[in-house]
Amino acid sequence: MSRIGKQQLTVPANTTVEYTDGIFTTKGPLGTLSKALGTDTVEIIIKDGIISFTPKKDDPFARALWGTYASHVKNMLSGVNTPYVRKLILEGVGYKSEVKGKELHLALGFSHPVVVSIPEGLTVTAEKNNLTVTGIDKELVGQFTAKVRALKKPEPYKGKGFRYDDEVIRRKAGKKTA
Repeated sequence: MSRIGKQQLTVPANTTVEYTDGIFTTKGPLGTLSKALGTDTVEIIIKDGIISFTPKKDDPFARALWGTYASHVKNMLSGVNTPYVRKLILEGVGYKSEVKGKELHLALGFSHPVVVSIPEGLTVTAEKNNLTVTGIDKELVGQFTAKVRALKKPEPYKGKGFRYDDEVIRRKAGKKTA
């Protein structure tokens, strides 16, 4: 039994939801999100501002998607009302980050600059090696920040590289001097 799937979601004010032909659409003050959810495994019922989920079959696949669909819908409802924000901190001497139009230009100690295109629907700001990624789609925000972090992961000796603002890097001791 899914604890998340059993919960009923209430639709916030200023938000409209609609579920037709397996596509769930949410419209709110910040924008519109749509996601294709299967129609054959989980039944989604929207009634009087309350969204409920029930699995159509009693098999492991349907039970797994029951909570997953509930979580996706909850994130969509939250995203169109308040944007999701992820912050990355770039540490290291000579490491730089700046936003030019729809591209993120990074100097990460390589022999060449790294250019990453910013996806549609995201807002990226760079201030003093702090990147702030903002958007209404939680999945897109998380995926983009993970992609940027993977370009230069933090190393354990000096902590150089990208890290999340709430991430703690376990530091290792360097070489022992005689």
